[in-house]
This record gives sequence, C-alpha cells and structure tokens, in this order.
Amino acid sequence: MAGPTTAERGERQQESSGPPRARWLRPPRLRTVVVAAVVLVLLAGGTVWLLYGSDWTRVERVSVSGARVLTPGQVRAAADVPIGDPLVAVDTAAIEARLARALPRIDEVRVERSWPHGIELKVTERTPVLIVQKGGKYVEVDDEGVRFATVSRAPKGVPELELDLARSGNAAASLRRFDEDRLVRAAVGVAGRLPDAVAKDVRTVKVRSYDAISLKLSGDRTVAWGSGEQGERKARALTALMKATPGARHFDVSVPTAPASSGS
Repeated sequence: MAGPTTAERGERQQESSGPPRARWLRPPRLRTVVVAAVVLVLLAGGTVWLLYGSDWTRVERVSVSGARVLTPGQVRAAADVPIGDPLVAVDTAAIEARLARALPRIDEVRVERSWPHGIELKVTERTPVLIVQKGGKYVEVDDEGVRFATVSRAPKGVPELELDLARSGNAAASLRRFDEDRLVRAAVGVAGRLPDAVAKDVRTVKVRSYDAISLKLSGDRTVAWGSGEQGERKARALTALMKATPGARHFDVSVPTAPASSGS
C-alpha cells in the first residue's frame, strides 16, 4: 500500500504546527467580552447612583469668598443654591446669572463645585472710581462707567463726578454727538489715568462737554484737562508742570505739547 504523498505529508505537518483553529479561541474571548461588558454596566450604574441617588454627593454647604462690601449672607441669598440637590446636577451658570442680576455690585463671579458636598461662590466686586450725588445719596461708578450702587455715605477717597452739561451752543452739539453715558466713561478714563500723586488730591471731576473736562484738587487748585484723549501724555505733562511750578493754582494740559500754569 502506497504511503502518503509528499504534498499530503506537508499539509499534515502544517496542520499540526500551525496556530490553533478559531473554534478553540472563540469561547474564551466571548466570555471575556461578556464579563467586561457586565463590569462596565455595573460601574456605570454605580457611578450614576453615587452622583444622583446617593446622599454622599449632595449639596450641604455654600461658601463665599471675595466679598468686601457685600456680606456672605447677601451673596448666598441671591445665589439661591438648591441645598440637598445632587451636586452634579447644580446649574452653576444659572446661579451666576442670578447673582449678576440681583447684585450689580458684583463684577465677576465663579460658581464651582467642591466635592463631595460644597458649592463655592467666588465673587469680585466693582470698585468705585467716581461718585455722583443724587437726592442726598451717592451713586457709585466703576472704571467702565457702570453706575452699580447707591449708598448713603460717600466712599472715602473717591472723587465726585459733576455733570454740568450745557444744553445750548457748541456744548449742546457735543451732547447730541456724545450722550451722557459716553461722557461719564470719558470722565472715568481721565480719573483712571491720573498720576498717583495727583489722584489722591482730586476732589471733583467736572464734565461740561466731551472737550471740556476739568479737575478740582485740594487747596482750591484746578486742572483744565480738555477731552479724554491723549490721557497718558496729559498725565505726564501735568506731573512735570506741577513739579516745575509747585505754587501754581491752575494747570492747563488740554494741549499736552504746550502745558501752562498760572496763579500762586
């Protein structure tokens, strides 16, 4: 009887030395996939329960930082954080919107989760750079010209803004072109560019028109500033002029290339 041919021997050798057949590998792989899927489902379910159903991650406290004039109690009341709700479900954007709407004194606010039980309210208050008298009280104006609060006592060291807007002639034309809000922003810009040595002595910033802004300093000294343009150049000119003529009572830097002083 003839033995196997060379081709048949090669096929048998290849079968015996080759990789295992797929049918021997599929059951273990399938079991691994199933087990992994079950584990993932259990983990996902546990996570959802921990975040939404468990008492371990619910809001229990609300902390406030950054408040200076406002009290923490005022901030918490305006925020109206839902105590007892799942921490993950708290709408931080809605809280920020409520705070901005209820407390104009707040310039910026960040609401952050503090796991596992806290909400942090981090506020930055507006700082007044000018005040406007109104009905025996004072309206605070920040560095963007926003009138954000009315107080019964003037903040210490904050100059008063005096709007003396003429309603006829060139001044009226200026008012039509530059409305009151823009004139207030121009005055704020002037106050923000004053040298420190001058800023501490400013008592009043007076605005008659866009091109006629002046300052009243302590000691009955005055400064004709002109428009709010070229503020840095005017500040440098005023500093040099006050050093050169320390006894002067009136300074004019409306044209910063040709500053002038007078009086003694």
